[in-house]
Amino acid sequence: MEEIRNIGIFDSGIGGVTVLKEIIKVLPNENYIYYSDSKNNPYGDKSDEEILEICDNIVKFLLSKNCKAIVIACNTASAKAVKFLREKYPQIPFIAIEPAYKMVHDYSYEKPTLVMATKGTIESEKFNLLYHKYDNHKTELLECVGLADIIEAGDSKQIEEYLQKTLGKYKGKVENIVLGCTHYPLVQEEIKKVLGNNITFFNGAPNLAIHLKDVLIENNLLDDNCGEISFTDSQGLEAKELRFFNILKKETSKY
Repeated sequence: MEEIRNIGIFDSGIGGVTVLKEIIKVLPNENYIYYSDSKNNPYGDKSDEEILEICDNIVKFLLSKNCKAIVIACNTASAKAVKFLREKYPQIPFIAIEPAYKMVHDYSYEKPTLVMATKGTIESEKFNLLYHKYDNHKTELLECVGLADIIEAGDSKQIEEYLQKTLGKYKGKVENIVLGCTHYPLVQEEIKKVLGNNITFFNGAPNLAIHLKDVLIENNLLDDNCGEISFTDSQGLEAKELRFFNILKKETSKY
C-alpha cells in the first residue's frame, strides 16, 4: 500500500494555525502535519545561525513523516531560512509566508499604513527588499516585541494591555494594518478595539494558500485524502494542542 503524503507546516508556536485555516479552505482534502516549536520560541531573539539550525531540524522531522511540501508559517523563519532550505532540499517545495505589504501597494496605496511584525522580520533582508520595492511613503514599521509570546500564552488581559500601550498612539492615524506575524490575526478584533473599525487588515495567508495549491498542481503533488490534521509540539505540551484545535474548530469546519 502506498504511503500517504502529507503537507508539513511549522511555526514557532500555534500562530501558524491562522495560515492552516486559509490552506484548508483551498485544499480541504489534503493531510497536514503541524509542528509547533514551543521549545525554541521566540525565534525573533535568535541569531541567523540558530534559526537555520532550528528550521533544518524541523524540516528533517517533517520529511521523516513523508511530507511532500513544507509551509513555513513563521515570518521570521521565512525571512531568515527559506533560501537555505530551498538550496539544501531542492526536491521539496517550500512555501514561505511573508508580510502582505505588496497588497497595500496593490489595493490601498494612498492610505497611512502600519506594519506590525517581530524585530527579526523587520530587520531581515527579505522584508527590507519587499518594503523598499513597494514603499508607499506613508508607512511606519512597528517592532511588536513580545506580542507573539503574549498571544501564544492566551492571556486576554495581558493582550489588551499590551495593545493599548503599543497601538494607542496610532488611533486615527493609520488605516491599513499589515499583520506581519502569523500570531497577530488571532487578536484582530482586539486591535480594532484600540484603533477603530475603519482599519483594513492585510494578511499574507490567503495568498499563500492559493500559491501552495498552484505549486502542488505544477509538481503533480495534489492528493485527494481525508483531510487529517496531526499536531506535534516540540515540548509535548498538551495545552498547546488543545488550544490549536479549539482555534481551528472556530475558524473552519474541521473538528
